[in-house]
Amino acid sequence: MKTKTFPGGVHPPTYKEITAHKQIEVFPFPERLVLPLIQHTGAPLEPIVKKGDAVKRGQKIADVDAFVTAPLHASCSGKISSIEEWFHPVRGKCLAIVLENDGSSEEERRNPLPISEIENQQPQFLREWLREGGMVGLGGAAFPTHVKVSPPAGKNIEFLIINGAECEPYLTCDQRLMLEEISKIGIGLRILARASGASRVLVGIEDNKPEVIARWEEFSPHLPLPVEIVPLKTKYPQGSEKHLIRAILNREVPSGGLPLDVGVVVNNVQTTWAIGRMAEEGLPLIDRVITVSGDAIAQPKNLKVPIGSLLEDIIPFCGGVREPLKKVVMGGPMMGIAQVSLSVPVIKGTSGFLFFQSVWEKKEYPCIRCARCVNSCPMNLIPSWLARLSEFEAFEEAKAARALDCIECGACAYQCPAGIPLVQLIKLAKSEIIRSSRKGGD
Repeated sequence: MKTKTFPGGVHPPTYKEITAHKQIEVFPFPERLVLPLIQHTGAPLEPIVKKGDAVKRGQKIADVDAFVTAPLHASCSGKISSIEEWFHPVRGKCLAIVLENDGSSEEERRNPLPISEIENQQPQFLREWLREGGMVGLGGAAFPTHVKVSPPAGKNIEFLIINGAECEPYLTCDQRLMLEEISKIGIGLRILARASGASRVLVGIEDNKPEVIARWEEFSPHLPLPVEIVPLKTKYPQGSEKHLIRAILNREVPSGGLPLDVGVVVNNVQTTWAIGRMAEEGLPLIDRVITVSGDAIAQPKNLKVPIGSLLEDIIPFCGGVREPLKKVVMGGPMMGIAQVSLSVPVIKGTSGFLFFQSVWEKKEYPCIRCARCVNSCPMNLIPSWLARLSEFEAFEEAKAARALDCIECGACAYQCPAGIPLVQLIKLAKSEIIRSSRKGGD
């Protein structure tokens, strides 16, 4: 199998065999759902419901008058019990809508799109339809989908890339969707192609998923538009937008630029599934598939869960945890975020939760100038130098050395034999550069 890839990157153990063979299970509705008002990149939401209101599953409960945003919908029917500060898996705490499940099956569905007439819908109609469905990127960044497929004047989208790489270790939720829900993904990519104006569709899949590649090569000829399946070399961070574009098309997104600048839009395979599901069933983005894995969870699984489900409710469904529980991470081990509470909810950008009994604690030593971080950096940066500038608070120099181009993938820290926290230091520099620029703008 001929595969494509990009320069740099690393090859951590994948551990996908733990859950790759496990079909998606449906997590039952819990008694309570917690829906944070910050679930995406862009403007935070404001509630359009109040304490005591009865809502239906799929009903819009939060929105804001902004372009770069995506509304929030009730994941089950029930009553709004409160709007209060709650634990957030990324931001510590933020305002959230707490919804008590009433056990009924009342739903508020949007009119499904006529599947046979998708190509006849106007792109602007589809973009508004995607916004009202609350669609965001489900690969982690949670960027509003309608914004992605709305090129500014003078820019045209030539390629739509469906990201099926799923390069983070342990995670297999996208892999299972590509096997079990292929027809919905096919509908979703048709909608995205029409909404964006892309004339070519490519599906990138890493070669550690041969059964997925075979399934898609069998399925794609039956779609009403040409779709090319592109096998990719298994390498981290192959799922990064910029590196997926580089691997598949050999186009480089400019520093500070977007995929739109090279005529490309990239959408995660799970986002594509959610869009296809809304077209078929009329339900907005109220569920997603996650992977629960790691050596400290008794029964690792792939689960379809209502957005807002609390981690403390998911754990018993997976057989509980094994002691000692040393660390819980939302997302993958390379870019995931360690959690401080089990009361965090699943949000739109949650790809999984990992539970670990053992944690590798590196002891830090002086840099030996081995250049492993440089060789592994997919952005052609010098991580050791950026970290050094950050340590000495030389943030202007770090900006000139392209610190803002760092995608925080962690490849440099993974390779560093000296155990230097390169990513944390570069993140510090980036935050100071951004803070300074905002202050200057004021």
